[in-house]
Amino acid sequence: MTETAKPGESGGATPQQGYVKVCALDEVPADGALGVEVDDTPVVIARSGDEVYALNDICSHAEVSLSEGEIYNGTIECWLHGSCFDLRSGKPTNPPATQPVATYKVKVESGDVYVSLGDD
Repeated sequence: MTETAKPGESGGATPQQGYVKVCALDEVPADGALGVEVDDTPVVIARSGDEVYALNDICSHAEVSLSEGEIYNGTIECWLHGSCFDLRSGKPTNPPATQPVATYKVKVESGDVYVSLGDD
C-alpha cells in the first residue's frame, strides 16, 4: 500500500517546518517497511527495532520498490537482486548495487511519522 502526502494535507501542524505527515507509526510493520509518496517522491518508511528511517523507495540498481524488501541488521534488502542498503546512510552494503539511495529526515510525534525531503 502506498500512501500519498503533500504539504498542507497533514491533518494538523507538523513537528517542524518542511515535514509532511506520511502515515501513522502503527501502519509501519515492526522490522518492516511501508511505501509512501511525498511530493511525488517515492519514499520507504522502515522500522528496525525502535528506530524509524526514511529512504528513497527506488533501488539504485534495478529501479524497483525497496519497500517490498526485507529489513534486517540495519539494512533494507531489494527483493529483486538482493542488494542491501544501510538504513542510516542509504549506502549499498553489497552488490549488485553500487550507488546509494537518498535518505530523508524523519520524526515520530504523537504516533505519526513525518518526513522532510529538504536539506534544512
